[in-house]
Amino acid sequence: MTAPAAARSDAAPSLSTWLAFAAMCVGMFMAILDVQVVAASLPTVQAALQIEPDQMSWVQTSYLIAEVVAIPLTGLLTRALTMRWLSVATLLVFTLASIGCAWSGSLASLLAWRVVQGLAGGLLIPQVFAAGFVLFPDRGQALATTIAGVLAVLAPTVGPFVGGWITDTYDWPWLFLINVAPGIAAIAIGARLLPREAPALGLLRTLDLPALGLMAAALASFEIGLKTAPKAGWLSLDAGALLVASVAAGSLFVARSLRAKHPVVELRTLADPGFALGALLSFILGIGLYGAVYLMPVFLAYVRVHDAMEIGSIMMVTGAAQLVMAPIAVVLERRVSARLLTGIGFGLLAVGLAASAFQTRATDFDEMLFPQVVRGVAIMLCLLPPIRLALGHLPPEAVPDASGLFNLMRNLGGAIGLALIDTVIYGRAPVIGERLGQALAAGDVEAAKTVGLPLDKFLAHTPGTELEPAVMAYVRGAVQRQATVEAINEAWAMVAALTLAGVLALLVVSSRRRQP
Repeated sequence: MTAPAAARSDAAPSLSTWLAFAAMCVGMFMAILDVQVVAASLPTVQAALQIEPDQMSWVQTSYLIAEVVAIPLTGLLTRALTMRWLSVATLLVFTLASIGCAWSGSLASLLAWRVVQGLAGGLLIPQVFAAGFVLFPDRGQALATTIAGVLAVLAPTVGPFVGGWITDTYDWPWLFLINVAPGIAAIAIGARLLPREAPALGLLRTLDLPALGLMAAALASFEIGLKTAPKAGWLSLDAGALLVASVAAGSLFVARSLRAKHPVVELRTLADPGFALGALLSFILGIGLYGAVYLMPVFLAYVRVHDAMEIGSIMMVTGAAQLVMAPIAVVLERRVSARLLTGIGFGLLAVGLAASAFQTRATDFDEMLFPQVVRGVAIMLCLLPPIRLALGHLPPEAVPDASGLFNLMRNLGGAIGLALIDTVIYGRAPVIGERLGQALAAGDVEAAKTVGLPLDKFLAHTPGTELEPAVMAYVRGAVQRQATVEAINEAWAMVAALTLAGVLALLVVSSRRRQP
């Protein structure tokens, strides 16, 4: 018996239907896990491929941008290729791209394969939630959606630890090679059991390729511009040209999308105040969600000098808190106002992010425990209620396109957030280091305490006299480490402030709705 037979009857879903759905869930799990697995091992990948520290975030950003481009294409490609062949094709591309990532010998080749991976990953995730409605009768939909939701939460929970264990036990290429065997199995099961329908390839002619190109160009120019500005200067020709190009491409994309009969992204949905609020919250959540996952390994690797396994073990706390909070959030979401839960969630997330803005050179697992637990609890309240705020009141025919835009905004926030974080860290660290160096040269005892220099030796040194090369190297390293700590703290504070903007947006919209 095949999946479609089960889907078209009123009987309980057959085993083949569940196996087909499981194959799609494997793809979604791999796509979500891929961001988290790599996160804890970024410093190891950076060292292996000799990547400049300020370029390291591209490993994640390239994946997120590609997902942003791919997500809105899911509905059209499903109708054109059918669920079966789109699932098989995206699983195949994702698996091959994983092999390509593992074989990469440079940053350029790794990023190229990460883009391909992200394009496939961006299609794998929304397919699963759509399949929950297509493959199952009414009584099976709730269970299917719950399974997909649990897997979506489980991936971030185990991802950092799995990534750290793989890197320490084997080597970083296995971060990607772990996708190969499950990918092949999912391809075989999906090709055999997913519904057999006739493709409608003619629908591909409605794809607005110029708009898609403009969206990709706007995002890429903006990200590269943000990366270039700290070193070249915000008023430099290179940074200015990239940012102007981003604005121009983005403006053309918006204008074309608003006029198009079949837009790549249905921007007109943003005219609905409820959806616009939900989309903004999704964007802000992306900044906090992906920003935290990036900042922790940077601090733990470069300040605390932990290996990938230790970093993954520490980062599991957030995921564990999410897993515990998930069923509670589901119950609360059904009984409590979505606006109230969203306000509490974003408020808690801002607190959890801000609590990490006071780290010192000695900060480690114990000091990171409370902020991680708060963030894990908050994230679940930031995920579910905003979906109801954004989509709950829309007509059924508008939900698919609106859902794609809603999810796109979260990844877009993550990609832009990582670029802003790098701008703060690698733009501010040299300035802070220079300030600390000048203070030490002037004999400032407080600066010596801050940096962690032995006070007896510091006080014994006569300001203005030369230091031995070994001593100078030690002092320079201490200054650089402290500058990195302070710059990372500023990045945490920035992300917390942007997250707090979600609470303010809720208050503003709520107050306007109460006005006569």
